[in-house]
Amino acid sequence: VSTQSTGDEDESSFQLVDTSKPQRSLYQRSRARYQNRRNQRPTQRVQDPKTGRMTVIPRYNNMRRNNWNNRDNKSQVKLKSSVEVRKDWELQVEIEFSQISKLHLSYPEKDITNLVECGTLEHYDKRYDRITTKAERPLQISNRLFHYVSTTDDPIIRELVKEGHVFATDSILATIMTCPRSYYSWDIIIQRVGSRLFLDKRDDSDFDLLTVNETANELPASEGGSNSLNKLSLEATFINQNFSQQCLKREQKHFKRPNPFLNDEDDNEPSSVAYRYRKIPLAGPGEPYTLICRTEVDAVTTNASGEEQLMNIKALNEWDLKAGASEWRQKLDTQRGDILTTEMKNNKCKLAKWTVSSILAGADLLKFGYVTRSMPRSSGESIGHSILGTQQFYPKQFAAQISLDMNNAWGILRVIVDKCMQLKDGKYVLYKEPSKGVLRIYKVPLNTFEEDNE
Repeated sequence: VSTQSTGDEDESSFQLVDTSKPQRSLYQRSRARYQNRRNQRPTQRVQDPKTGRMTVIPRYNNMRRNNWNNRDNKSQVKLKSSVEVRKDWELQVEIEFSQISKLHLSYPEKDITNLVECGTLEHYDKRYDRITTKAERPLQISNRLFHYVSTTDDPIIRELVKEGHVFATDSILATIMTCPRSYYSWDIIIQRVGSRLFLDKRDDSDFDLLTVNETANELPASEGGSNSLNKLSLEATFINQNFSQQCLKREQKHFKRPNPFLNDEDDNEPSSVAYRYRKIPLAGPGEPYTLICRTEVDAVTTNASGEEQLMNIKALNEWDLKAGASEWRQKLDTQRGDILTTEMKNNKCKLAKWTVSSILAGADLLKFGYVTRSMPRSSGESIGHSILGTQQFYPKQFAAQISLDMNNAWGILRVIVDKCMQLKDGKYVLYKEPSKGVLRIYKVPLNTFEEDNE
């Protein structure tokens, strides 16, 4: 399955294609190119940020409930495991979500320091805030290059290895910190080396693909059709990448160091991105640890006072069109709160991960775009997409809206780190089984997954 385009100007040519020979999306190709070069290196009421006005967004009343015992009404969809648990894997730790759902670790964000900032950001185009359902815009294909580099492949992480004890990316940390909301399967590689802990994702995994309707009462079908889990995930990732670049102006903000993942062999223009390597003290009971995290920011904007603000840009997409009609086109301008509430219910894990990543990065704003399908007029045309509107939040206030307790998130991370620090030197896998509210840590042979990439 792959995302393909046949035009350069707009996104109307988007299509999902099944072929006998698997094709990789742009983000997979960019990561593969980087991976090939790897071995050549040495070892309530919320204030609207735009207007200052106070707005009310309906709260999803059941966000705080642990729904693991209330999911029997979901359609019987067979979910795939993210990784095969092999016979030679040794179970070390098992943690049920009920054990960590009430953890609490107060964290003073003033103690976070920026060690390195690099990359180039473009300014957000505020004209996109004026888009409505009556003045929608087609989603365009940018063909920009996105890098999805894991922790131990990062040359700057290697430079900072003496600065901390735990090393990870914001996407990996967000997955752990929001794990009680997850329903699909995922896994993270853990390497314990002396007093240090490295958290990685597997090469060629689907870790960076966005989930769709993960927490809805009825899941998408696991196979078949354009609305299957895998194709919807590819579509959501495709939309998110292109929207995040389309709504930018060419005005650039350069950081002191360039993007560390650029290469002269890359044919595509790099996406707008800044990497902030942040030093985060992990306090709490027991030995204190220092966390080094690579975080990402998508864009920069200015407020009414002319001050620069860092922004993350994400896309929510409508895919389940009833009888070919878009509910968002009918209701977004007048009932946006209801639509967002439905997204909070159906995609609360994805929204929580975006929010945690924004808070870890120190982003001032979190921008959402509402994107829907533009159905083809004839059988020969492919599915397109249209932007219907945008909405903006302060990450910490949005966390409160989705009942995301950051103190609990920090507590979960601290417990996982403590469990891993009690393990002997070696290689481990942190595994979330599909549809089960439990985490397991397995000890695996040192060459696990490496032979898969040879």
